[in-house]
Amino acid sequence: MWRLVPIAFALSLALTYLLTPLVRKLAIRFGAVAIPRDRDVHPEPVPRWGGVSMVAAFLLTLGALYIYTLVRNDHMHFAAPWSAHQIHQFSGIFLATALIAIVGALDDKFELSAIWQSLALVASGLILYLSGVSIEGITNPFYNAPLNSHGYDPRSWLAFPAWFSALATVIWVFGVAKTVDFIDGLDGLASGVCAICATTLALMSAQTGQYEVTIIAAAVVGVCVGFLRYNYNPATIIMGTVGAQFLGFVLAAIAIVGTLKIPATVSVLLPLLVLGVPIFDGIRVVTQRAIKRTPAYLPDKTSHIHHILLNKGLSVKRAVWVIYGLTAGLCLVALVIFHQVRH
Repeated sequence: MWRLVPIAFALSLALTYLLTPLVRKLAIRFGAVAIPRDRDVHPEPVPRWGGVSMVAAFLLTLGALYIYTLVRNDHMHFAAPWSAHQIHQFSGIFLATALIAIVGALDDKFELSAIWQSLALVASGLILYLSGVSIEGITNPFYNAPLNSHGYDPRSWLAFPAWFSALATVIWVFGVAKTVDFIDGLDGLASGVCAICATTLALMSAQTGQYEVTIIAAAVVGVCVGFLRYNYNPATIIMGTVGAQFLGFVLAAIAIVGTLKIPATVSVLLPLLVLGVPIFDGIRVVTQRAIKRTPAYLPDKTSHIHHILLNKGLSVKRAVWVIYGLTAGLCLVALVIFHQVRH
């Protein structure tokens, strides 16, 4: 099954690379184009809907790999590739991804009000919870297991009640998706940052033997890298709401299934580190707007970290690479902590 990881990466990359020019033509034909505004950095109109090709490549890749493993299992009598519980979880991820893609594509075309985007993200979080992808609790930070203890100790785990688990899952999904949406302000920024984050989550899940999570993360890396061919400055297409919220949603789901489930006190810290740049940027911007009594959903051209770098005189490419470096640094710290916890 581990051989499917590079296949997931390569297939999703190739599909995104091939589908994006077709989606670009569709975006122009149907008027899903970003017209430059005061807050935008593009001097000319740029097609949106780049995220449509990313979502399509992601779903096609995972669907093809699942069918392949089923066929291989039938003919070569391998063990079942996914358990019934995992299939239930992945079905929820697929359904929620489709919902986010539809609402995001409509927003890129018609610029829906923020309430519709919010409802879609809340619904996607509830779908995850109902499909078994949920934040069930955290490791008890105040419990020190005896040195000679073996196996699971219920005192080391603080389980959430069902209502709080659902609320925590929805808030996590909503928060990560919106922070990725926030940071999608420069050519190649969100896709590159998400590629680094997904690579880190893939490495973590691989070390814990969660090959199914690693495959999903590898597919995310593939769609991000494939899309960068067209989205890196100067971009010929942008991912739009559909792409940014799709990436944020999938990263949030992977973190729940993977790093949030490891038996360690730092299980909550790790995803916050991996996704640290967009999360920190989002928290800082929302806090500033709350102090100024400005609606949090209103975009601007001064608050975000990429705006600050541009205002300091950096070019778009240099600003993007500075944020890439910050993201990689936090991910490296997370990997070191993860390795220490595992050993």
